[in-house]
Amino acid sequence: MTAHRTTVAGVAVDTRHWIGGTRVASAATFTDVSPVDGAALGEIARGTATEAEVAVAAAKEAFPGWAATPRAERARILHAIADGVEKRIEDLAIVETTDNGALLRSHRRGVMPRVAHNFRFFADWLLKLEHEDFETRGHTNHVSWDPAGPCVLITPWNAPLMLASWKIAPALAAGNTVILKPAEWTPLTASLLADIAHEAGLPAGVFNVVQGYGAEAGSALVSHPDVRRISFTGSVPTAKTIAAAAAAHLVPASFELGGKSPLLVFADAELDLAVDLAVEQYDNAGQVCLAATRLLVESSVAEEFTRRFVAKAAGLRQGDPRDEATDIGPNIHPRQLEKIDGFVQRALAAGARAVIGGHRKDGQYYAPTLLTDVAQDSEIVQEEVFGPVLTLQTFETEEEAVRLANDTRFGLAATVATGDQERAERVTGQLVAGTVWVNCFFVRDLQAPFGGSRESGVGREGGTWSFDFYCDLKNTVTSPKGWRDHG
Repeated sequence: MTAHRTTVAGVAVDTRHWIGGTRVASAATFTDVSPVDGAALGEIARGTATEAEVAVAAAKEAFPGWAATPRAERARILHAIADGVEKRIEDLAIVETTDNGALLRSHRRGVMPRVAHNFRFFADWLLKLEHEDFETRGHTNHVSWDPAGPCVLITPWNAPLMLASWKIAPALAAGNTVILKPAEWTPLTASLLADIAHEAGLPAGVFNVVQGYGAEAGSALVSHPDVRRISFTGSVPTAKTIAAAAAAHLVPASFELGGKSPLLVFADAELDLAVDLAVEQYDNAGQVCLAATRLLVESSVAEEFTRRFVAKAAGLRQGDPRDEATDIGPNIHPRQLEKIDGFVQRALAAGARAVIGGHRKDGQYYAPTLLTDVAQDSEIVQEEVFGPVLTLQTFETEEEAVRLANDTRFGLAATVATGDQERAERVTGQLVAGTVWVNCFFVRDLQAPFGGSRESGVGREGGTWSFDFYCDLKNTVTSPKGWRDHG
């Protein structure tokens, strides 16, 4: 570890900001710590309003040139970034696993390849983005997507690079410039992506990374008058603060926030499939915003479902995420572990029963937990835990299942397990959620809209919806009158 660089599992990572095509240090730093073993990974540049101002200025200066760059050239550079990601999948995977504790095998085989795919998808979508002209009383209407300007993207720690690329790729494809503020608990792969983007030929100032601690840099970025779009993934309270800052300059903001999603298991479901879906909710140590943490099971099959669930969950291996055999890694931070355990202990004190788990383990690991005997209005049912903690409630009728499913302030996702297609259509039509999965989970196509309802978010991204957000849509109406003959 040097003043401005650190090495993680043999991979060199620059710990400074990336602003205007160069590395920028800060007067202060903060320590990045691995959740795997508590080891210090590096001293990260601690951005303030000063670095935020410089980054926005760089993005503003670079914007006209990048906005004027032909679509084909922008797409070519995005593909080159994807090539760079693919060449460094192993480096990115081991650095991110060490930094956030998610499984190395998942990063290698799924997450990092998906990062590359995100850049390719939006590069290709850009080239086919068009709206058919239409006529109004003999006048032609032509819709175009104009780049909006500098965009501030603030991303979370649970899937740092993948979630960042969901935002970066369409923002850049649309012709905008970007200031990325990664989560302070997982800053490293954003720095590596800056190197990759530079090597791919992205012009200076088009992509910038400002590291930060707490709200120091983020507050300055979202309140800056030259920022034209804000996209944030994280907590509801932080989103409200950002929304207030954005309102001062009428800046459009997209929020993907918390969830308390249900998994509805009907008696006609394939029970082993339903159990598999339920156990899958422990993925990434429960640190998935889309996770169906509320299991709602028809009472006639609840006992058998629970028996099979317990047997399936008992086979999960919890431990070092770098081990191929591990199924569940650590939780991200001691503060998060305290939060998880606080939820569980309060629930137990209120009368809940732990069918499995209900306690911490050594290090930053929390035992996969299933709680029953929980009231619908209880904290554990209503609030997002963001850890390997599920609740199980029963229902008697389809109507009751839908009522329980919708009875939270969130509406990010829902999962339905049923063998009856007509029931699936009825139930999904009544669920309040941005995404509903039927007999499956976490199938995400970038063509589809993604976002949350209620307090789970504002706006939709994906496919053309992303360009609608990251652009100023323009309609040009042309009259056939008045043309001069230049022949």
